Amino acid sequence: MTDTHHRVPAATEQESAVRTMTMAGAINAGLRAAMERDPKVLLMGEDVGQLGGVFRVTDGLHKDFGGDRVIDTPLAESGIVGTSIGMAMRGYRPVVEIQFDGFIFPAFNQITTQLAKMHYRSHGSIQLPVVIRVPFAGNIGAIEHHSESIEALFAHTAGLRICSPATPQDAFDMIQQSIFAPDPVIFLEPKARYWDKGDVDTDAVRTRLDAAAATADIGRARVARPGTDVTVVAYGPTVRTALQVADVAAGEGTSVEVVDLRSISPLDAATVIRSAKRTGRVIVVHEAPTAHGVGAELAARIGEEAFFHLKAPVMRVGGFHMPYPPSKFEHEYLPNLDRVLDAVDRVMAH
Repeated sequence: MTDTHHRVPAATEQESAVRTMTMAGAINAGLRAAMERDPKVLLMGEDVGQLGGVFRVTDGLHKDFGGDRVIDTPLAESGIVGTSIGMAMRGYRPVVEIQFDGFIFPAFNQITTQLAKMHYRSHGSIQLPVVIRVPFAGNIGAIEHHSESIEALFAHTAGLRICSPATPQDAFDMIQQSIFAPDPVIFLEPKARYWDKGDVDTDAVRTRLDAAAATADIGRARVARPGTDVTVVAYGPTVRTALQVADVAAGEGTSVEVVDLRSISPLDAATVIRSAKRTGRVIVVHEAPTAHGVGAELAARIGEEAFFHLKAPVMRVGGFHMPYPPSKFEHEYLPNLDRVLDAVDRVMAH
């Protein structure tokens, strides 16, 4: 493998660009920018090459960078992740795609016992800057094992960073920050939001791609909408739902603050707790089952650090403790506008 094969010249600083993109397009642009920046960045996965991926997120990259850097792999998730670990140990920065969330389980052992542990096991002498891209969550009418939310299964494992963008701008920035961070990152892409559009400043991330800045940025939550009465915490696919809730609640006289978590591990609990102290009421929304989930962890931390500021118990709105249902029933399973608004009414009743 050569480092310069099919390398595309990097964009100049004068090509300042704010463009409207879909989230899928923003991830594609972020991958392209990372590959232009560093010839050690390469892509691997099932159908990521000539097909451009099931969701066409890697469309055009094989043509421009060649088969040495955009690599179609066999249908073997354990082999994909295992190979990426070896390549990272040799100085590369592999970005691997797991085609759907439910297909990640054959690679679970490689991720949790090797990828997450090697830095610790080697007393810090080995770093594995591997990014695992995972289209996750539901609301696309898909069949079994195509709509699951697997974040809590990996959040329990130390050594992994887990993040999920909610906007095209974050998708563009965070995929590059993940690639240039020194740690392994599970990058959860909300597949139902792939076609959401937004403005993307393609120059904004350039000054934040050293390892320290990249690591800090992908671990930080953001206040997506300020409010005074209730805090709704969300990430990935449920941020848009939370913002819709805030719009409706405003018309009913309730001010909702929306916190986009962005990072699931590590959790930016400090931003959430500051918001909880301001509003006194918190609802955590995610598609994954509420049992043993991210919302439960946040509720515990808020109870520990903001208990005397709370006017109501912390509430969780999410999936139910059951396998993901058939597609015609997923609207009953997912945390939709009505379910979250009901939670707002319940906490405001206190």
